[in-house]
Amino acid sequence: MSEALLAAVALLLVIEGLLPTLNPGLWRRMFEQALQLSDGQIRFMGIASVLGGLALWHLLS
Repeated sequence: MSEALLAAVALLLVIEGLLPTLNPGLWRRMFEQALQLSDGQIRFMGIASVLGGLALWHLLS
């Protein structure tokens, strides 16, 4: 189980690093736009991400 979790974290880091590596200007603009969001919008995106991840995890297990 811990090997699968470490593999998932490793894959997450690879995916998270792709955009700033391939297109740092776009990454910077996206980050600047994210700073303009309200706390409620950020919270909603976080909750949606958690629920989507849990749903995907449930489908895969």
